[in-house]
Amino acid sequence: MGNYFHEHEETMGREEMRALQSERLAEQVAHAYKNVPYYRELMDKHGVKPADVKSIDDLHKLPFISKDDLREAYPYGLLAVPLEDCVRIQSTSGTTGRRVVAFYTQEDVDLWDECCARAIVAAGGTKKDVVHVSYGYGLFTGGPGLNGGSHKVGSLTLPMSSGNTERQIQFMVDLESTILCCTPSYAAYLAETIHETGQRDKIKLKAGIFGAEAWSEEMRRHIEERLGIKAFDIYGLTEISGPGVSFECEEQTGMHVNEDHFIPEIINPITGEVLPDGEKGELVFTSISKKAFPLLRYRTRDICVLTREKCSCGRTLIKMAKPMGRSDDMLIIRGVNVFPSQIETVLINCGFEANYQLIVDRVNYSDTLEVRVEMTTDMFSDEVRKMEGLDNEVESKLKSMLGIAAKVTLVAPKSIARSEGKAVRVIDNRGGKL
Repeated sequence: MGNYFHEHEETMGREEMRALQSERLAEQVAHAYKNVPYYRELMDKHGVKPADVKSIDDLHKLPFISKDDLREAYPYGLLAVPLEDCVRIQSTSGTTGRRVVAFYTQEDVDLWDECCARAIVAAGGTKKDVVHVSYGYGLFTGGPGLNGGSHKVGSLTLPMSSGNTERQIQFMVDLESTILCCTPSYAAYLAETIHETGQRDKIKLKAGIFGAEAWSEEMRRHIEERLGIKAFDIYGLTEISGPGVSFECEEQTGMHVNEDHFIPEIINPITGEVLPDGEKGELVFTSISKKAFPLLRYRTRDICVLTREKCSCGRTLIKMAKPMGRSDDMLIIRGVNVFPSQIETVLINCGFEANYQLIVDRVNYSDTLEVRVEMTTDMFSDEVRKMEGLDNEVESKLKSMLGIAAKVTLVAPKSIARSEGKAVRVIDNRGGKL
């Protein structure tokens, strides 16, 4: 397993890890203050000097930073090294505002590759594996991240990128891919297509590393059953470094955070108060090794829990639970917090595929929620009388899960657009409606 497990950082004792984090944090704060005017002004505004942050116990003294700060500082305002020292950028889609551009030195890229290599090894990967990377390449971090990690492990890497599903499956069969890396929604689509084309027996996959969007445990089990694999979660953000910030091991009870590079916190999303391990709140990350684009106390908006319970895999890195949603993507419908993953859980438990769309609107001053869900081919071919009442049954279970009523509309198979990247689950038409 090379340098990626049971050596150094992954199995450090708690005090040893804290000492490493404290040393790197102090260096990072001094680095950011000295080289980034935006940080210097922000810290001065909050009365914080680098000398005030000597250890991770002082982390709470630093101000938070958010995506709004990154957009305001676009493109070079948070760059902490000379531009000629940078070898790469990655960027967000910019669909909700100005793009966020993250910079990398060669050392930053090497460390990112290391983090993704740990994820591949945790999923059982070795140099004997064929890693099939169907995350998008280019500015999106998914493809480049797992590509670099696979190279680090020494696996044969198939840089497929997203799209062209027929070619994906052809290469998967011909080159006997063993580890699939993509979004969970695309994995579900690949599984659906593989079954429809009768090629399930030709697939040699043993594991999948899926991330970049929220997915439920029910969806995990569905993908595992359809592809005959073990499905592992991976987490990351473009702003921090991309996938590999944390990764799941064989225990599948949360993702180990690469604490030697990232310090996680859970805060109350409203007050900013730091919460103890085990409490649910907003995830905050501080990058302590990335030099080109260091982020201190970055608010991810992801809602989850941290735990230090002993893991059977032997890693001592803290675990973060699978994010249940994002505080900024969370739907508030008639005063109730609704996450798409809750709806996905109900639908899969009712026998549907993970192909659905949520339509939110406002009618006569009241919010409405419509859940459009595809029937399976078997359901659709059934006599209509056998389908009577199915939508009512799903509506009842959704109300029990969410606490509010939702209208369920059953639609024909293949009628909801498939995604080869991140799935578009929500259409919110409320806008400025009263």
